[in-house]
Amino acid sequence: MFGFGMPELIIVLVLALVVVGPAKIPQLGQSLGSAIRGFKKGMHEEDVKVINKVNEA
Repeated sequence: MFGFGMPELIIVLVLALVVVGPAKIPQLGQSLGSAIRGFKKGMHEEDVKVINKVNEA
């Protein structure tokens, strides 16, 4: 997984906890998830537009 092992992931999680704070972690996860969903939706819409252009030609 890109050279990340369990110790590295634990260090990243601890740093995120210290920097962001325990109360903001759920909000951070939620905003990250919605950003990923929006990106996937945008990519899918772009694919549909390209397919429609090809079918119109």
